[in-house]
Amino acid sequence: MPTSAGVAERSSGLAKLAIGALGVVFGDIGTSPLYAMRDTFAGHHPLPLDRLHIFGIVSLMFWSMMIIVTLKYLTVMMRADNKGEGGSLALLALINQQGAGRRWGKGVVLLGVFATALFYGDAMITPAISVLGAIEGIAVYQPELHVAVVPLVVLILIGLFLFQARGTERVAAFFGPIMLVYFLTIAGLGLAGIANQPQVIGALNPLHAVAMFTADPWRGFVAMGAAVLAVTGAEALYADMGHFGRKPIRLGWAFLVLPALVLNYLGQAALLLSTPAAKASPFFYLAPQWFQWPLLVIASLAAIIASQAVISGTFSVTQQAIQLGLVPRMAIRHTSAAAGQIFIPMINSTLMVAVILLVLVFKSSSNLTATYGIAVTGAMLIDNVLLAVVLLRLWQWKPIVAVPLLGLFFFIDAGYLGANLTKIPEGGWVPLLMGLAIFTLLTTWSRGRQLMRAHMASAALPLEVFTKSAHSSATRVPGTAVFMASSMTGVPSALLHNIKHNKVLHERVVIMTVQIEDMPAVDPAKRALVKDFGNGFYRLTLRFGFLEDTDVPLALRDVSMCGAPFDMMRTSFFLSRQTLLPSDTPGMAIWREKLFSWMLRNATSAMVFFKLPTNRVVELGSQMKI
Repeated sequence: MPTSAGVAERSSGLAKLAIGALGVVFGDIGTSPLYAMRDTFAGHHPLPLDRLHIFGIVSLMFWSMMIIVTLKYLTVMMRADNKGEGGSLALLALINQQGAGRRWGKGVVLLGVFATALFYGDAMITPAISVLGAIEGIAVYQPELHVAVVPLVVLILIGLFLFQARGTERVAAFFGPIMLVYFLTIAGLGLAGIANQPQVIGALNPLHAVAMFTADPWRGFVAMGAAVLAVTGAEALYADMGHFGRKPIRLGWAFLVLPALVLNYLGQAALLLSTPAAKASPFFYLAPQWFQWPLLVIASLAAIIASQAVISGTFSVTQQAIQLGLVPRMAIRHTSAAAGQIFIPMINSTLMVAVILLVLVFKSSSNLTATYGIAVTGAMLIDNVLLAVVLLRLWQWKPIVAVPLLGLFFFIDAGYLGANLTKIPEGGWVPLLMGLAIFTLLTTWSRGRQLMRAHMASAALPLEVFTKSAHSSATRVPGTAVFMASSMTGVPSALLHNIKHNKVLHERVVIMTVQIEDMPAVDPAKRALVKDFGNGFYRLTLRFGFLEDTDVPLALRDVSMCGAPFDMMRTSFFLSRQTLLPSDTPGMAIWREKLFSWMLRNATSAMVFFKLPTNRVVELGSQMKI
């Protein structure tokens, strides 16, 4: 029976995790009040400022948060975890893993990949719109300073991206408390606004949303494109589940974030009822004059934290995509001993350029809101498809339960996506173009790797045959040679080239394949699989999860089944480097072959990615047509 001290300790730990989650999980959705109501009544498709539309939009936002965030993501989707990890890629890996032996359609896989592509588009827009939305408070309080907004935002973003190389472990300890202050602040401002117009609480009645759509269906539909801003970041709750767990995220949402957001939206609605001129920025005008500049500071810190969380999330998603074979190898630096604290220079630089370009081109958060919803709603709709596979095929829920629930999710998300498609001319084309470009890169890399492996497998010599003939035909020299091989069968080309040109074999020859599993982490006891072919030949398979660091020398320290332990000073690593020659053979279009060839040339070398000792590596090249 648990003691009272043990219960108190667990409760304290849960509370700390919930506060920590505030800075990482809820940053995006938490900063939505900066611009959601403003864009609804003063954006590209403004609603009339009357009781019908004000009550209707608040009702729509509230019930969207309840259905999309609380029911869909926190209640249902968080149950669909892959060993505690969430997100589109983790969900796709779960489907592939548990669906072994079943024929999952390629369409499901492609949808999961496209959701990842949309995530990258969202990751470019979020820092730009969040920081712009906060810093624009300067122009609200001091209109003559509006010319300083864009330069200041650019400077903040440059500093934020340059800081990434240092890691976020130390400052992350302050993220939670700062966001706690932010949420308490917006809740207090909302309560003050409600006190002036108490009848605004009635806007939570879902009938007000129905009344708005009944009386003004077209404007109500178009307004959904702005109302969706209230739930942007909902998918982050699911994607960040592995860092904090279900309970802290659910606790933080139910007892702080949701109440704070609802109170603030009600407060802004009350302000708009009494002061229509406040529609230019109801979030900032909600503050009394003495608190305007402190609110600007608090909101700016919250926006920077929200941006930081998205950037860190991009690094994590990229690491998963690399391990799952969707993205070329990239240099990954661990900024601390904490799991998930990584930095990817290529992604950081690319993201920084893209974000700053968005700020310079669109110049205001109001213009950027036109680009924001499509990526988010598209990813949410794709999550529904993946969830449908999980509910109906993997968990085998009864259709009478699963179909109405999925129908509700599809109806709402499809409505939001449709409303956001009306914003394509104003900037909605940006995330679509980004998503299409990234989707092309991801699928080209995945397909190119498949073709390369198929080509190598077709020309591969069986290892059993090779070991019998090679043992007696080459001079054996002391030491260990590890030949890296992407395929689980056949002889790697580097081994064939070595024996052909050097006429020698080491006394111990290990053909090693690094295999990434459809799970976040692999049991260390099951890390290595070894097959002994005799005469000093071994095939070694190292298994890693898609969230693990592929540190090969570290993994080899625990391998003793290859005749003897590995001594790095007596071990040489041989790598095969292929140069692709585009051809008109069936498989991929010429332009995609050239694109794949360019990606292959610019990928981080296996030596760096697998952390091999630089003075113990030999690369042997060959040419190939696919």
